[in-house]
Amino acid sequence: MKRIVLVLVIAAVCTTINAARHNYVITHYGVKNDSTVVQTRAIQAVIDKAEENGGGCVVVPRGTFLSGALFFKPGTRLHLDEGAVLKGSDTIADFPLLPSRMEGRNIYYHAALVNAYHVNGFSITGPGTINGNGHRYWADFWRRRDLAKKGGSKREFTNLEVSRPRLVFIWGCDSVRLDGPTFCNSPFWTCHFYQCRNLDIRNCSMTTPARPLRAPSSDCIDLDVCSNVKIKNCFFNTDDDGVCLKGGKGVYAHETTGNGSVDSVYVTNCVFGPNLHGTVTLGSECLRGTHVRIDSCRVDNTCAILRLKMRPDTDQFYSDIRVSNITGRCGEIIAMRPWTQFFTLEGSGRKPKGRVSDIVFENIDVDCAQAVGHMHGNPSDYVSGIVFRNVKARAKKPFHCVYPDVSMHDVQIELQAGESAPNPDEQFEK
Repeated sequence: MKRIVLVLVIAAVCTTINAARHNYVITHYGVKNDSTVVQTRAIQAVIDKAEENGGGCVVVPRGTFLSGALFFKPGTRLHLDEGAVLKGSDTIADFPLLPSRMEGRNIYYHAALVNAYHVNGFSITGPGTINGNGHRYWADFWRRRDLAKKGGSKREFTNLEVSRPRLVFIWGCDSVRLDGPTFCNSPFWTCHFYQCRNLDIRNCSMTTPARPLRAPSSDCIDLDVCSNVKIKNCFFNTDDDGVCLKGGKGVYAHETTGNGSVDSVYVTNCVFGPNLHGTVTLGSECLRGTHVRIDSCRVDNTCAILRLKMRPDTDQFYSDIRVSNITGRCGEIIAMRPWTQFFTLEGSGRKPKGRVSDIVFENIDVDCAQAVGHMHGNPSDYVSGIVFRNVKARAKKPFHCVYPDVSMHDVQIELQAGESAPNPDEQFEK
């Protein structure tokens, strides 16, 4: 018996030693706890060393570490200890131009702070923080946009005119896990996943401030040609969409390599804060979104719970969506409107259509700062199978819908006095 116990103890000690050997604490490899010095090369060297040794966990300990773009390799992952801050540089030169994906198109764009290309099993874990340090980028964006307006230009000012990195970009990775960290102050989109399967995102916080400077297009989660996504126990509060489904845009989008659908998305037990423009959004670059579940979430904002951006220049198919067990304060339960930002038929003469079907809203009890809902897309859009069941809504305006195939069962609407909250994206919805 003593011999068996001794063997078990030795085995446990060996397991602990092996686990420790596979943890690469960045300060053990020359990286200094100094928030004033950009240490991209030193941190990247630790990631590279982990890969060379067969993989392992790169650990950021307590302290603040400034960096440009980091690229995780096969077999590596990231962990942030309590009090750890991985902070992005506010100099765009620290984020190289690479083949990337932005706004529904494959283009060259600046790398994110944390990048993983074809790293199956990649994870970002721990109670620490990834801080995008976005203030300088936001200020430059608003300054340039104001200059364009003052110059009398009639063209629309685009997101890509001011180069700014995302916080996290994960491309072509399966079985990805985000568990625990805070992601804040992203210069652009916060976490962008492209061509990924089996994502598990839980216990995360993603935020940007509302004042004194807004963080334009700082979506929390962008799912771009992804499938089997579970999002649970998160807090979302950035200056755009909470969870956004993407996949491509344009009259030729369905024929373009790299585009595709987003399916099997489960969002549960999350809280959506007041900075958001949409709680869960399909668009403005979403070709096909199916089997989406939004359940047992709390909203505390003035935007739509389900937001459908209907592009008149793109064929879109949205179906099999369930929104259930939602409480709190929103703008509208559903907002389906045309989205005409950067509209172009590219001289094709084509007539794209939208198809929206099989959407159920069930067990919802909310205060609506605008209307109960708005469903009026483009003239060619076809809508069917919309069901409201066991819904209680206090709203400034009633439900506006131009489609006949909408049924309501046990729906209670109480119209209240006062002005509606403004729509933050009204200039793009026509």
